[in-house]
Amino acid sequence: MLSKRVRTLLIPKPIKLVVFALIAACGTGGCGYHFAAAGDSLPADAKTIYVQQFVNRTRVTGINDEFMRYAKDEIAMHDRLQLVDDPAHADLELSGQITHTATQPINFNSVLEPTIYGMGLTVSAQLTDMHTNKVIWSVHNVSDTQHAPVVAQTVVTTTPSFLQQNLRSGDIAQLPDIQTAQTQTSSARDLMMKQVAKNLYAEMTEGF
Repeated sequence: MLSKRVRTLLIPKPIKLVVFALIAACGTGGCGYHFAAAGDSLPADAKTIYVQQFVNRTRVTGINDEFMRYAKDEIAMHDRLQLVDDPAHADLELSGQITHTATQPINFNSVLEPTIYGMGLTVSAQLTDMHTNKVIWSVHNVSDTQHAPVVAQTVVTTTPSFLQQNLRSGDIAQLPDIQTAQTQTSSARDLMMKQVAKNLYAEMTEGF
């Protein structure tokens, strides 16, 4: 779940600017909540879709392959379009690019050690009618941000995102910081990928 609230305690001014810039980009680029898409804006005769590997415009190796798995899972979940492995058998083709990703410390303890990281992902995409070879839809800057606490003291164990994990509040208190960081960073990254894929599918099928 995306939160608009940013913790500002002991955050240096340059880091604040980075966080606010991420939120501003998110607000203008398709980030947020969408109702489940029924696919009403898709061509009525479109039954199959091929997802082309997104172009990676970032310096994070393999992030496009990672995101493609989430995009395919989101499409498959709705049962509106059947995924195919060959573009020659597809009515539609989804292509795009990962335009930005960032992980930045956004909160610090009294000795300026990071306690929370902010993670962001931005994609652009287009949908092509494979029968006419024309682009029928495109979108820019579909985004999401998540917060990843990396020490036990900053983990809020009552949030929906934490409750979806295979951890209990007592487990976190027993974990060393490195394991806390690994579990919470992985969870935040998973939520971020899922939300961007969800937003992208909603925009693609409803024409938002």
